[in-house]
Amino acid sequence: MINPIVKTIELPDGRTITLETGKLAKQADGSVMLRMGNTMLLATVCAAKDAVPGTDFMPLQVDYKEKYSAFGRFPGGFTKREGKASDYEILTSRLVDRALRPLFPENFHAEVYVNIVLFSADGVDMPDALAGLAASAALAVSDIPFEGPISEVRVVRIDGQFVINPTFEQLERADMDLMVGATYDNIMMVEGEMSEVGEEDLLNALKAAHEAIKVQCKAQMELTEAVGKTVKREYNHENNDEELRKQMNEELYQPAYDTTKQALPKQQRAEAFDKILADFKEKYEAAHADLSEDDLAAKEAMMDRYYADVMRTAMRRCVLDEGIRLDGRKTTDIRPIWCEVSPLPGPHGSAIFTRGETQSLATCTLGTKLDEKIVDDVLDQSKQRFLLHYNFPPYATGEAKAQRGVGRREIGHGHLAWRAIKGQIPSNYPYTVRVVSDILESNGSSSMATVCAGTLALMDAGVPIKKPVSGIAMGLIKDDDSDKYAILSDILGDEDHLGDMDFKVTGTRDGITATQMDIKCNGLSYEILAKALNQAKAGREFILGKITDTLAEPRPDLKPHAPRIESLVIPKEFIGAIIGPGGKIIQNMQEVTGATITIEEQEDGGHVEVSASNKQSIDDAMRMIKGLVSVPEVGETYEGKVKSVMPYGVFVEFLPNKDGLLHISEIDWKRFETIEETGLKEGDTIQVKLLDIDPKTGKFKLSHRALQPKPEGYQERPERKDGERRPFNKDHHSNAHRNNEHHNNHQNRQEQQLDSDQEKGQE
Repeated sequence: MINPIVKTIELPDGRTITLETGKLAKQADGSVMLRMGNTMLLATVCAAKDAVPGTDFMPLQVDYKEKYSAFGRFPGGFTKREGKASDYEILTSRLVDRALRPLFPENFHAEVYVNIVLFSADGVDMPDALAGLAASAALAVSDIPFEGPISEVRVVRIDGQFVINPTFEQLERADMDLMVGATYDNIMMVEGEMSEVGEEDLLNALKAAHEAIKVQCKAQMELTEAVGKTVKREYNHENNDEELRKQMNEELYQPAYDTTKQALPKQQRAEAFDKILADFKEKYEAAHADLSEDDLAAKEAMMDRYYADVMRTAMRRCVLDEGIRLDGRKTTDIRPIWCEVSPLPGPHGSAIFTRGETQSLATCTLGTKLDEKIVDDVLDQSKQRFLLHYNFPPYATGEAKAQRGVGRREIGHGHLAWRAIKGQIPSNYPYTVRVVSDILESNGSSSMATVCAGTLALMDAGVPIKKPVSGIAMGLIKDDDSDKYAILSDILGDEDHLGDMDFKVTGTRDGITATQMDIKCNGLSYEILAKALNQAKAGREFILGKITDTLAEPRPDLKPHAPRIESLVIPKEFIGAIIGPGGKIIQNMQEVTGATITIEEQEDGGHVEVSASNKQSIDDAMRMIKGLVSVPEVGETYEGKVKSVMPYGVFVEFLPNKDGLLHISEIDWKRFETIEETGLKEGDTIQVKLLDIDPKTGKFKLSHRALQPKPEGYQERPERKDGERRPFNKDHHSNAHRNNEHHNNHQNRQEQQLDSDQEKGQE
């Protein structure tokens, strides 16, 4: 008999989350099934007993996976099974990883694998907000050393009120969407998007999230006690030589400090720091010639670790004690910026944004509805009309290595930039828009350079964004032994690596649009966060000024080679008429005009988009579409084309697929004896007026003479009196009868075909 241990967590709105362990996946080091409503996540964690020799980092791998069966769906594609991780799954994995990673002991180097699987969902509750809690709970019931627990919640603001872990429906009405990860005492990770909110609003959201997280952490602490895992496994993943550590601190700290103060460029600084270590190793090897190669290699591995600590201390003390950063700037200074628009002639829009040693080349491509991204995730089946992709090739940092596929970091950085800008694309903009940022050079904050370059590329392409967006990365150096700290604007890559915080903030002049924060220290107060946000605002506004100095607003028109799009909404009943049977009509219109036509049924009607590289093609297609959806009105004038010629008149197509008879007597005020005398032939265009629509047959009676001035002195033929008969001409009567019969049959056949075409199109 299995007796699982269960803990229940109550959310502020009364909903509950349960954590259950001891029932499933018991061979894993830790296993927890989390349930909220009908959403169920299984989180497992396994850690190797020993570290791979030579490992000096935390080899953590977090994988979040959603099963299509969780929502009663079949996977797409030919194989009909789950494949590689989607962008959404990768982004969720990164959110969990960023909250967990800083809390493993610094000297713990065993491989740790965290797997979180969505096994059940009802489309109401959002599972990504629960993944961090599930993962931490699995660690809590294991014997793996971990300085948690943590939890993650999504906090949104709806009508001024904060809601924790909202439903999908609630999220649609929110103006703030933040994912927050924290321990009981400290916030560790933040990521989200906002509708141009103030700094105070963001801080209040973090406070609301942290209060909810404290309850969830407390439940995990109780779960740890209940399963008897308060004592974690012992490990020894590092061999240390404290005498060597002390020697290096004494001999290398001052040279490292002096190098820090020189404000060298990135490559020269790296070479200078490397030389200090190389000289020490050479000196040490000469003084310890008795050591074997293996012993010397072990000592050199220790030297690498100890020297990293020396450099970190030297850089931090230089900032805290003298206010001098690695490149010589003050804490609030922004690196030199230069921008350029339209550097590339081929794309529809392009820009270069360079800040210090970080450079982004962004391009903007405009497409039609056919270029939309189709999202087919387990719980999200939608389309995206704004895409942003970020590429980080090895040469951006001078590395000589092959460029592989897109990594998790690239997906995460691109997603942050996408969230920063997407709210500024008008919702009714007809184009599909793709921005690509290629990082050509990097020394800190390439995702924020992507936001700036992407904004310029959009404006260069003529996309009518509401407001320009800029971004900045903030850093923090905090003294562990005092209250002393320094907030750094526009951080370098080394300042990110050696500092205590990486806080990215994007926004317009009117407020924050997106943020991402990773905190690596304990006890970060809201006072420090508030100061960092205000300093970031000043930096954002400075950078925004550089952007608008380069291009103040979107260009008034698209580039000549960009596609043109016009759109209209038609009544739903006309959708079939435009498509035609088997798509015959819409395909013919595209072939004749050279335009691309798409139509989509929505609640308010059929949304039609017409795109082409030239205006004439669009005008021709729009005219044909409007003709198809137009209702003939008696008394209106139309430009028609002669479709067929009969002895008694001509049939004129005055609207697409709508023919009417222009009788020989209605062609001109002059009387014609034969149709040949009129000079009309098939293919001729002629203006006609719709005189009448037969209420029984729906046939159209047209006139051309009604559009011409009546000749002076013109007299109509006298009407026949009742009972008066014209002389009978057998041949004339026979011909007229045959002609009338032919006319009636011809028009009836056309109307039957049109009715059939419309019915098939609607099907």
